[in-house]
Amino acid sequence: MATLQADFTLPLRDFALELALDLSGTVALVGPSGAGKTSVLRVVAGLADPRRGHVALDGERWLDTERGLSLPPERRRVGLVFQDYALFPHLSVRANVAFGAGGRDVGPLLERFRIGHLAAAHPQELSGGERQRVALARALARDPAVLLLDEPLAALDAHTKTEVRHELAELLRELGLPALLVTHDYEDAAALADEVGVLVEGRLRQFGPPAELVARPRDAFVASFTGANLLRGRARRGDGALTAIRLESGDDLYSADEAEGEVGVVVYPWEVSVARTHTPDTDSALNVVRGQVGSLVEVANRVRVRVGPVTAEVTAASAARLDLADGGIAYATFKATGTRLVPL
Repeated sequence: MATLQADFTLPLRDFALELALDLSGTVALVGPSGAGKTSVLRVVAGLADPRRGHVALDGERWLDTERGLSLPPERRRVGLVFQDYALFPHLSVRANVAFGAGGRDVGPLLERFRIGHLAAAHPQELSGGERQRVALARALARDPAVLLLDEPLAALDAHTKTEVRHELAELLRELGLPALLVTHDYEDAAALADEVGVLVEGRLRQFGPPAELVARPRDAFVASFTGANLLRGRARRGDGALTAIRLESGDDLYSADEAEGEVGVVVYPWEVSVARTHTPDTDSALNVVRGQVGSLVEVANRVRVRVGPVTAEVTAASAARLDLADGGIAYATFKATGTRLVPL
């Protein structure tokens, strides 16, 4: 598989985007709006000129500011899928896909993406999932060496998104191309990418496999962005193997991580159990938070429930058995060994 290398500085309105990446599989950049994610794609595609740096594919330089080299977009072997797909409304599906094909027959691509029967249709006649398939087919019609995707699932409704996410993951594995996608949705990034970088104000906060970011978030922002509960407190080493944390609420929690002073307490919803009653005991290896039952949100066959400051993820059957929809007081419990401590 080819390797794309990029190392550059691009001044933006409020900060400078500083990034260095080597990718040969699928990499996702996640972060809040305005973090610089789309600008990364624009530099690689040749749509933005950085102040300094280089972009190369297997040693073939597309950009080298020291040498004054910057290949135009049409000379870079890049397939780019825009967030809104950027299909030509006056052209048919076949004509949209053929736009970048250089005269090659696009019939096989239409069949590959199951849009052959839509060849004569126009973009406004298509569903969101169909428009995305057309945009992907058009990007691949260029025979790219690198695939760039800007918020590839953002324009889809929840039902369509799940189906298309699975299809896109299979496509990326099948293509075997370096692929760089940007998204604000960590769940999308984790499902599609081999490695994920969290980008904030033009800097990578953390980069690694999705499971590593969840297991060992480097700071409070990464933990929160990957879906964790984040509680604030003050840590102090106890007499035993655990660190004691006094939360701002006055509750005491424990963690197997070592820390002192102000910390963020991190626990993921799927590590939290919920009960209606709790028998006090002296087992500090089990954290307990008592609170009012708040919002309930169904996510597939699971239910996310808020208990005081903590969000738990339980089965629909458990939510019904506990009568969580009726509100009232509940207890959220989670192990000290599953409780991470991060700097604030």
